[in-house]
Amino acid sequence: MEKLQSEIAKEGFWDNPDNAQKVVSQLSIVKAIVEPAEELHDEINDLKELFELAMSESDQNELCLLEESLAEAEKKCDQIELTGLLARPEDTKNCFFGIHAGAGGTESCDWANMLLRMYTRYFDLNKFKYQEIDIVPGEEAGIRSITLRVSGPFAFGKLSCETGVHRLVRISPFDSNKRRHTSFVAIDCVPEFDDDIDIEIEDDDLRIDFFRASGAGGQHVNKTSSAVRITHLPTGIVVQCQNERSQHKNKSQAMKYLQAKLYMLEQQKRDAEIEKLYGNKGEIAWGNQIRSYVFQPYQMVKDHRTDHQVGNVEAVMDGDIEGFIESYLRYRAKIKHEKNKD
Repeated sequence: MEKLQSEIAKEGFWDNPDNAQKVVSQLSIVKAIVEPAEELHDEINDLKELFELAMSESDQNELCLLEESLAEAEKKCDQIELTGLLARPEDTKNCFFGIHAGAGGTESCDWANMLLRMYTRYFDLNKFKYQEIDIVPGEEAGIRSITLRVSGPFAFGKLSCETGVHRLVRISPFDSNKRRHTSFVAIDCVPEFDDDIDIEIEDDDLRIDFFRASGAGGQHVNKTSSAVRITHLPTGIVVQCQNERSQHKNKSQAMKYLQAKLYMLEQQKRDAEIEKLYGNKGEIAWGNQIRSYVFQPYQMVKDHRTDHQVGNVEAVMDGDIEGFIESYLRYRAKIKHEKNKD
């Protein structure tokens, strides 16, 4: 950490903005690991001294307070342990985060929009920065799909836990008969790489289309063909970018997204866990969901991989999903440990 801090303090550090941003990001990741551990170490030492003092004076009130403080320290220790579970090389990276409506028509598009609100609130709670890369609005309501670039310490490591199909059960606001409907949305997440991956893409393998951006934006964004769609013909992977005013910048961002997707596709052949997360998720419909959100006839959110569930649906939709991410990280570590034993 001291090495990174001294590098930032050097004269002319900000003359190269791209390199400076990389160093600052690395420092944020290191701080996220080191500072909580250092703070907990100091806190434990203080508690030890206070405990010895309270015991020598037989101060029961102080011992009760120490018990509460110890419980808080244990929670912090659990958080540090969870950070240790984010040990894959790509876990520290920023990511491209996609939300895609599936079976259910307008219902599904509205559900995608609800999940977008939930995740952006989670990003705000975790101080993750995010920007819209591409969006396709729904025909009547909500969104058909959206891709965000999310940056922050362990953004990919945490958000990759959300990859899969999310199922909603509720009384439809679009149904005049007030019937219960089921909707499905798929979440996709791939890490953002800099220049540290070796993925060769042949020009002949690409079809590049330019079109006018849709949705919110300045006059220039909407009146010129600045948006870019790239299709990788051998795999059928399609990526889009329309958030920048410049066609060149949109193309550069889309290529970066495509490289990340192709890299993860290659990883599927070598890593069974990555294949489970990023492989063919099947149809975005019944039977493939990783989590269910039930609004009626009762309220519950349940993760089908870990069996972690909560009854406070409103809190979850306001971004309180850390419990689901933590339970999946522990589940994944357990599966890996059992696999290594075999």
